[in-house]
Amino acid sequence: MSELQLSRPKQILAGSQMLFVAFGALVLVPLLTGLSVSVALFTAGIGTLIFQLVTKGQVPVFVASSFAFIAPISAGVAQWGVSATMGGLMAAGMVYILLSQIARVGGVETINRYLPPVVVGPVIMVIGLSLAPVAVGMALGYQGDEQVFSTATALMVALPTLLTALLVSVFGRGMLRLLPILCAIIVGYSLSLMMGIVDFAPVREAAWFALPDFVAPSFHWAAILFMIPVAIAPAVEHIGDMVAISNVTGKNYLKKPGLHRTLLGDGLATTAAASLGGPPNTTYSEVTGAVMLTKNYDPRVMTYGACFAIALAMIGKFGALLMTIPTVVMGGIMILLFGSIAAVGMNTLVKNQVDLGESRNLVIVAVTLVFGIGGMVFPFGDFKLEGIALCAVTAILLNLLLPRAAK
Repeated sequence: MSELQLSRPKQILAGSQMLFVAFGALVLVPLLTGLSVSVALFTAGIGTLIFQLVTKGQVPVFVASSFAFIAPISAGVAQWGVSATMGGLMAAGMVYILLSQIARVGGVETINRYLPPVVVGPVIMVIGLSLAPVAVGMALGYQGDEQVFSTATALMVALPTLLTALLVSVFGRGMLRLLPILCAIIVGYSLSLMMGIVDFAPVREAAWFALPDFVAPSFHWAAILFMIPVAIAPAVEHIGDMVAISNVTGKNYLKKPGLHRTLLGDGLATTAAASLGGPPNTTYSEVTGAVMLTKNYDPRVMTYGACFAIALAMIGKFGALLMTIPTVVMGGIMILLFGSIAAVGMNTLVKNQVDLGESRNLVIVAVTLVFGIGGMVFPFGDFKLEGIALCAVTAILLNLLLPRAAK
């Protein structure tokens, strides 16, 4: 596969293009969880630079806000506050680091032995399906338990926003197809402006240039134990992302620089992001798609993209402008987004030919899904094991304890 060679100015321009591709998904996580958009931009840039440093600048990957952590962050912030949630997310980053050492010693096979598709698939499905009521509620004009927009007004914005994301995903061509979230935000925001439901007061009050509002982490066992299992699904998905980018470029990144280095880079990027108040980082498949389209395999492009993200984070009015996007716009996008996450989990089972006719597999998937979607809770004193964390622990234990069928 031929690689496109560009001069340095064109590489810098290509770096801004990669950030543009990742932008919609990058800012969506902080907008949905109440974290600072400017901090998310800054930590995505820092995280990408760390990843490139750890992998010796060999992998054309951009890391940014992970969708898998949307529900846990929202629950953590509501229960323990932003600072304690960040402490839990730093611990989740340590899970990546631990898995990187397992991969270094035992290879991909060892990780797959303890985290096979029958475990990862239903956990990813729960991540998407458990958020479905939140998406629908926001699309109907609710913000938490309070309805801030009438149902008619909300649907007049949310449905065209959803339709835009659908049409761009299905009928978009070339680079446009990689930008369904960004296109949907533009359409939804334009409709919101026409209907007069955008409040520009935060933009007027914001400074032109300012450091992001960083948040220092604090450490509480309940928050840490809640967040740690959530890291399992995106960490395993990371392996798939590495396979995908390897196929695109024709290089085997699982061997050089090695899966242990890419997982370590991801883990350190997540830990660094949480230490500043940003969402956990993960590799972006949109950027992999852009690499495939442009045939620009030079990892330096991602470094330039990271520098652009850090620079944007310093523009105070830009971050404030993003925070003016109404929740109904987010609701329209989330309906597609969270459904897509659930579909990815289902595809994990199908693609790996997990036989649900086998009682063992059926039990793991069934119990994991019902625990997650039904809201099962196991209290341990002041600590409660619930949600995605409970699903991950349940799936792993069932996989280890249930006897395998004789071949």
